[in-house]
Amino acid sequence: MNTELKPREKMKMYGTSVLSTKELIALILGKGSKTKNVFFLAEELADYISVQPKVPKLEDLLKIKGLGPVKASQVLACLELSGRFLLSGIRQEINSPEQAIQSLSFLKNALQENFVVISLNSANNIIETHTLTVGLANQTQVHPREAFTKAIENRAVAVIFAHNHPSGNLDPSSDDLNITRTLCKAGQLLSIPVLDHIIVSASGFLSIKREHPSLFE
Repeated sequence: MNTELKPREKMKMYGTSVLSTKELIALILGKGSKTKNVFFLAEELADYISVQPKVPKLEDLLKIKGLGPVKASQVLACLELSGRFLLSGIRQEINSPEQAIQSLSFLKNALQENFVVISLNSANNIIETHTLTVGLANQTQVHPREAFTKAIENRAVAVIFAHNHPSGNLDPSSDDLNITRTLCKAGQLLSIPVLDHIIVSASGFLSIKREHPSLFE
């Protein structure tokens, strides 16, 4: 995947799931202000929203310099819409694979294998969901270094990994089990525990932790 593409070009080629929160907000804003370019403003807004326990009010967003009432209203409208229909991560607490899968629905019908990490705060609320790699039709690879980079940036206290099987088969492969074991060990060293590794397909999902709990010990 070409990470140097502009958000709109990247979305056209790979879909919205590969965009970072900053890039999604930049698309909503469209342009920046006289004092801040759109990406700087989007990053500041993303950092602010990610630590809020609920959707902020208009007057809260207007405290961000460079964000006027029109752009702030657009952002709030998107947040409210996602909360109604997409179960926004801002307000979502994850205590089970069933709750996590609500934020992973975009993986169900993906034609290529995507490897995803969900960053969680101390209350098990979603901070952000990141697509780490986009692979071939039936495989992808992820290195522990890249796997935890976004979690560290998010100051996550725990993570959940997930990937999809375009074939529809939910059985974890030996590679799936091996990478799970490796990621769990890396998480222990970083004090960012791996709570689960979920396999998603059009036919449902499978929690590797439920099937192979010893990997997470």
